[in-house]
Amino acid sequence: MVGAERIFQEKASGFKTDRPQLAAFLDYVREGDTDVGTNLDRIARSTKDLLEIVDALHCKGVAFQVLSIDLDTSTPTGGLMLTMLGTIVTFEREMMLERQAEGIAPAKRAGKYGGRKPTARAKALQVRELAS
Repeated sequence: MVGAERIFQEKASGFKTDRPQLAAFLDYVREGDTDVGTNLDRIARSTKDLLEIVDALHCKGVAFQVLSIDLDTSTPTGGLMLTMLGTIVTFEREMMLERQAEGIAPAKRAGKYGGRKPTARAKALQVRELAS
């Protein structure tokens, strides 16, 4: 990203709150900085967590922007949009989990849920033979 002093990237889900890169980022930012995120749902997956993160940034005097939706929370309109979009992100996650559960239930009843049969132990002897 052009002009970025430091980039924090994390593979962990935005749903998790104990993300090392998020903690490092929140510790690193200083007054006058601007946090630029690529997508709102990568920051947090619940409205509560999102608002807490953005509030922590604002308390430090840090602006927050989201590139994918051209959102800037340094304005009153941006703050309103953040709250509304955060609620939509939470709703989307809850709907996805509901659909997932609806798909898992019949798969369990049909005995088709739980992944494939483990093969590592079954192939242990063959692996040892190949290794020697």
